[in-house]
Amino acid sequence: MKRSQTYRTAFIAIAGFLLTTAFHTGAVAQANVPQGVRNIVIVHGAWADGSSWSKVIPLLQARGLHVVAVQNPLTSLADDVAATKRAITLQDGPVLLVGHSYGGVVITEAGNDPKVVGLVYVAALVPSEGESVASVTKVYPPAPLGSEVRADAEGFLTVTPKGIAEDFAQDLPDNEKQLLTATQGPTAAAVFGATVTTAAWRTKPSWCVIASNDRAVSPELEKAEAAAIKATSITVPSSHVPMLSHPNEVADLIEQAAAKAGSLTNAKVTEPN
Repeated sequence: MKRSQTYRTAFIAIAGFLLTTAFHTGAVAQANVPQGVRNIVIVHGAWADGSSWSKVIPLLQARGLHVVAVQNPLTSLADDVAATKRAITLQDGPVLLVGHSYGGVVITEAGNDPKVVGLVYVAALVPSEGESVASVTKVYPPAPLGSEVRADAEGFLTVTPKGIAEDFAQDLPDNEKQLLTATQGPTAAAVFGATVTTAAWRTKPSWCVIASNDRAVSPELEKAEAAAIKATSITVPSSHVPMLSHPNEVADLIEQAAAKAGSLTNAKVTEPN
């Protein structure tokens, strides 16, 4: 009886030790896991819609990130910023804002929202205060895509199938080019002259994807922008749509940006007063 009691006491002690150790180890491990930004709000550009992110979204979701693709009306810069800010408001924590092409102008303005902790520009335009698509591109040779843009009677622009195939997404399979042609969003010409009031990249960390074979936005402009805003950048041998031609590289950069922006946010929160 005494011996069994001794064994029982020893067993309880050992079990308690193991549980305590496991709990402590788990807590330490959990504490050591980087707490990055979990909310990714993605903004498409001109002549596109949210489906242009169809390859990147599942990659980010598989990594535990919560992704929302904004559906810009493309009727004015103010309308597109408002649509993006509505998406930001619905998120339950800090947000990493990602913009493609003209979407870079949108996130430059919408990124001033206090929930936004970082910006990712993908083959994008990155204006400063008082600048527009027209003003930032005028110092570079006209992009080949420009000759394939058509205006309707109401001032909305679309890209011809030839423009999509040869200058917008020349490195995609034919079926994907046809899909982009069918789903493109007619874009108000006025958005290209609308100016930014406050550039969020001045106060938020930024990342850039430079598309070296871009025929819609000059790759040289993309490089200059990344240098000007001191962004962490990668270069991919892509057309204007690297999120479709190189989704893994784009998703990797977004994930890295989310982790880094999250660590910077946590550092600010824990700074002593």
